[in-house]
Amino acid sequence: MTDLSWLTARPVAHRGFHDASAGRIENTPTAIAAAADRGFAIEIDVHLSSDGKAFVFHDETLDRLTEGGGDVHARTMADLQAVPFRATSDRIPRLEEVLEIVAGRSTLVIEVKSAFAGLQTDLVEAVADALTGYHGPVAVMSFDPRIVADFARVAPGLTRGIVADDAAEAKHYGSFDAATRAELANLDHLPWSRPQFIAYWVKLLPNAVSRRVRDVYRLPLLTWTVRTPEDRAAADAHADQMIFEGFDPAA
Repeated sequence: MTDLSWLTARPVAHRGFHDASAGRIENTPTAIAAAADRGFAIEIDVHLSSDGKAFVFHDETLDRLTEGGGDVHARTMADLQAVPFRATSDRIPRLEEVLEIVAGRSTLVIEVKSAFAGLQTDLVEAVADALTGYHGPVAVMSFDPRIVADFARVAPGLTRGIVADDAAEAKHYGSFDAATRAELANLDHLPWSRPQFIAYWVKLLPNAVSRRVRDVYRLPLLTWTVRTPEDRAAADAHADQMIFEGFDPAA
């Protein structure tokens, strides 16, 4: 079994060590650098621009965090980097820019976003290409098992994981049939998606799925998103490491 102790060694800062009141907006260079400076592992989100560039941003639209609006995937990378955030001088970074900032100082956990609209090989290949030659500790993960399986084909040397919850929220899973929801919630796809770790919703800990991940599959279990003392207690008791935001675990 591959040694993934590096993946669980340090708390993982969700979208970087962000704090809007201090001018550190999620997934920006400032928040990412702050996490690396504090020795935390770093979770970021990656999409694909209309001209095929992997960029770091969480939402599917620009509206919540920037002075722009509309679908992020409809913009070129140059267009995206021209859109100002509301609360910082940072601009939306390319994945390569983030790699330069982190420079191997911290573990980087990249969530590859998916609309579950079919295979997204272009996105998988863009992330893999950006990581070519990067020598720091890094892992990729996605809610979409097809993306994880595609990474096993495109970049088999990359550590890859599944992000999972109970597949119950209508906003994200309303268009899925019952069988697909069950496959995602129960991780029934593991034999073909072949993840090397799981990132699981903290509000479900512990349950039969999380116990099976650790006790049967023997996979490392990260848990997200830890925000409260109760969340942290659940993470400490039932997971191998937490993905956190809103506080400083070292304080």
